[in-house]
Amino acid sequence: MSMHYDYTYEAVLAASEKVSWRVEDIIGGEKRLDFTKPFLPEALAQVGPLTFLSDDERLVVNHIRGHNYLYLFGLVEEFILPFVLDYARPHLAEGGCRARAYLKFAREEAKHIHLFKRFRQEFEDGFGAPCKVIGSPTEIASRVLAHHPLAVALAILHIGWMTQRHYVDSVRDNQRLDAQFSSLLKHHWLEEAQHSKLDMLMIESLASACDETQIERAIEEYILIVSLLCEGLRQQTFLDLETFRDVTGRQLDDAETSAYIAIQSQAKRWTFLGSGMTHKNFLSTVGSLRPEARKRIEQVSPKFC
Repeated sequence: MSMHYDYTYEAVLAASEKVSWRVEDIIGGEKRLDFTKPFLPEALAQVGPLTFLSDDERLVVNHIRGHNYLYLFGLVEEFILPFVLDYARPHLAEGGCRARAYLKFAREEAKHIHLFKRFRQEFEDGFGAPCKVIGSPTEIASRVLAHHPLAVALAILHIGWMTQRHYVDSVRDNQRLDAQFSSLLKHHWLEEAQHSKLDMLMIESLASACDETQIERAIEEYILIVSLLCEGLRQQTFLDLETFRDVTGRQLDDAETSAYIAIQSQAKRWTFLGSGMTHKNFLSTVGSLRPEARKRIEQVSPKFC
């Protein structure tokens, strides 16, 4: 198995050092969320099909989705950070660009955890009501990290390309969104663009130590990770509906409830699973492991879209 990229650890590190921002630069003080505007683009939020809700109610749903975007990204960062640190540890004695690049990767993931927590605090201050969320990030991280390292690395690459797809396809030229939430997505994307390159180099290194049976196992375990996250997203949809009822006082009938759950579950699957799983660069990396691996992902991806 061989992957061919036109970049090196040195090049990735040099590029990443040109991207410099602090959480305090994009939120806090006069930089506040504007709750009169949507936070997520319609391509991700999918509130338009909720035709039984008023415009104001659909905006509330968009804001609730914005909150769980913050929470769920913070959640996945909780397993990315320790995984990257564990991967970097054996290379620290080298003292070269590879070790420095992964340590910078880890520092930026720690910053992202703070970023999403800071935006959640700002959200909660402005929204005026608590948003219900799924269970312990620590427990979910533990379940993810129990899988084969190559499977976890693939999940991290999936998340990196997903992040870039969100910003480039739906946010970058969208003037309708709140400026601060757009800024969050932009700054997260800027660093994830470099992380994805390091993810691919990590996958190449991990896969070089695996035989075909182990790679096949890693692909199946990556699908198990995606399935775990999918179930969490479905649970989050029910919690979002409870939050919507608490905030608006609106009680949906059975047909409206079923439609809400179906539409918003699908929207979450696309946002967090399908958009990464079907990204051409993710599929290219999987295909470089084994052509059959790409076919397997393409076979199962529709259920996560």
